[in-house]
Amino acid sequence: MEQIQKYINEHQVAEITGRALSTLRNERSRGLGIPYIKVGRSVRYDLTDVISFMDAHKVMTQSTR
Repeated sequence: MEQIQKYINEHQVAEITGRALSTLRNERSRGLGIPYIKVGRSVRYDLTDVISFMDAHKVMTQSTR
């Protein structure tokens, strides 16, 4: 079965990640941060990219090793 990609807006990304909108916007303008899609003035993030970004910044503690 084909998987449907889910795209979310910057407000939803800020809520999920706890990052400020201004941080997301600054990173986009500098070519950093979470990959995004821009169509016209609309900015969307692939939910799987947001989750991957968060997983890449996970800190493993001794109790989880």
